[in-house]
Amino acid sequence: MKIFLYGIREDEKGYLTEWTDVHPEVKIAYTDQFLNTETAELAKGYDGVVTLQMQAYSREALQQLHDFGISKISVRNVGLDGFDFQDLRDLGFSLTNVPVYSPNAIAEHTTSLMLRLLRRVPEFDKKFNNADYSWFPTIGEEINGKTVGIVGTGHIGSVVARIMHAMGAKVVAYDIKPNPYLENLGIYVDSLDEVLQQADILTLHTPLAKSDIHMIDANAIAKMKDGVVIINAARGGLIDTEALIAGLDSGKIGGAGLDVLEGENAVFQKKFKSLDNVKDPQFKNLISRDNVIITPHTAFYTTTAVHNMVFDSLTDNLAMLEGKEPKYPVDISED
Repeated sequence: MKIFLYGIREDEKGYLTEWTDVHPEVKIAYTDQFLNTETAELAKGYDGVVTLQMQAYSREALQQLHDFGISKISVRNVGLDGFDFQDLRDLGFSLTNVPVYSPNAIAEHTTSLMLRLLRRVPEFDKKFNNADYSWFPTIGEEINGKTVGIVGTGHIGSVVARIMHAMGAKVVAYDIKPNPYLENLGIYVDSLDEVLQQADILTLHTPLAKSDIHMIDANAIAKMKDGVVIINAARGGLIDTEALIAGLDSGKIGGAGLDVLEGENAVFQKKFKSLDNVKDPQFKNLISRDNVIITPHTAFYTTTAVHNMVFDSLTDNLAMLEGKEPKYPVDISED
């Protein structure tokens, strides 16, 4: 069997070697480029493809893979919003992802964003850079006693719920499919609006379904408490960035911790000479604020998570090629 991988980073290469040591019968090759119409040719002669969800995948690129006889695609992360499932169905593809590479990694990062905002770490950093080591007026707040609203209580949101509960927060949560493992906490409310209205801190942990694009827009923000802190370590498209900026300008939003952004692909994973060279005005607006923390989609980025992403995606791709049931099949029968 032969598997071709797209978008391979330096930190993944060691795990590729570990996987092939366990599966010497499988030949793999890879590129650091993403799958598109120009790079699809690299997979010619291979049986399966493993890629990374970072962009939209055009029908033309998928058609090229199909024409090469490839019908098995595995994604190394959880996101699937770059695929048009109709294209996958039309071209006869089977798809897997890695939905559970490390819920703890993202939950811990979410918690760190909350703590850094509440304890006003960016402001203290700025003071230290100016040799100002005074306390006042940069007084912080505690999670204990706050109401933390969680939207989405799957693998990641459920870990966040337990962390927040252990830290003394009141947790309220909404999910169209409540997690039975959290029922004993009594945290669920009946609607998203109830979470928006009650939360001092709102954190998002839901996929980007088409119906959820701009879930947090101007209307949603208007329902929130004054000074609410918003955390997004899920998908950038869940938040209307212009509405977020307007909320920060007005003071309705007291702070934001963002590991994902709507236009992140134009900035994240790139190195610029200076901020002046960044062309995205929304990013520049947000990054300039003391009450906004941005991390470059690194909530997942731990050794445990990267190992699992590589191993699980390759193992599932091999399983499909061998006619076996993969661990994480994706149902593409509906959009």
